[in-house]
Amino acid sequence: MSYFKLLAQNLKEHKENYVQVLRLSIADLKKTYHGAALGWFWAVVKPVVSIFVYWFAIEVGLRKGGDVEGFPFVLWLIAGMVPWFYMTELITGGTDCIRKYSYLVTKMKYPIMTIPTFTNLSKLIVNLVLIIVVIALFWVCGYPPSIYLLQLPVYIFMMFMFFNAWGLFAGLVSAIGKDFSNLVKSFVTAVFWLSGVLWNIENVANIKFFKIFFLFNPVTYFCYGFRNCFIYKKWFFEEPVELCCFLGMYVVLAFLSLWAYKKLRKEIPDVL
Repeated sequence: MSYFKLLAQNLKEHKENYVQVLRLSIADLKKTYHGAALGWFWAVVKPVVSIFVYWFAIEVGLRKGGDVEGFPFVLWLIAGMVPWFYMTELITGGTDCIRKYSYLVTKMKYPIMTIPTFTNLSKLIVNLVLIIVVIALFWVCGYPPSIYLLQLPVYIFMMFMFFNAWGLFAGLVSAIGKDFSNLVKSFVTAVFWLSGVLWNIENVANIKFFKIFFLFNPVTYFCYGFRNCFIYKKWFFEEPVELCCFLGMYVVLAFLSLWAYKKLRKEIPDVL
């Protein structure tokens, strides 16, 4: 089967099963917070605690904060960390998504290609709530919504599509063997600290290695894409090189996800 046919099959399966995808995304979300007395409140508590700890360590402890483009450091930090909370869930969760829902494949013959979609969508719902909270926080602090926020849906859509492809690729490979999942999870902390989520990449922009690394790092692209909306006031098309590098990475990852599906789809039910 050619890759174009696999892509057409992917689109067809999503079209035919979109109702089930929506229902399963809600079920996945409920399952995440099931049994907790505070329920969905924990979806906000964890990010708030994390942001406070990093802000305290950097600005109070190390005294390395300071205003960025006229914005307090804590707001600059929040603008970049909100997409990270979503991405870290998908980087690690994407590797386990098919194994987690193995019964859909082995007992119900559910389309494998749509499993990463509903797990991705459930995490996106939480992130959308956080984004609304962030917009309100900026407004309360004296920074009302600007026209640049109109591009937030563009970044959200690109982020969703990229990590959907990642979920399919990583989920399939990890379903065959857990080593890949363990490898990814061991690198998440390194990705966090090296991607400019906590510090300004302009500080090392003159170093060639880091410049290339940032150009082809989707985590950096999305963190600074959100900061472009809230802090730097830049349109996504004002940085064509960064956009082209991201699109190139997405095409490669989409191809790898289709390649993994083509090679492993017959083995997955037996392995699971």
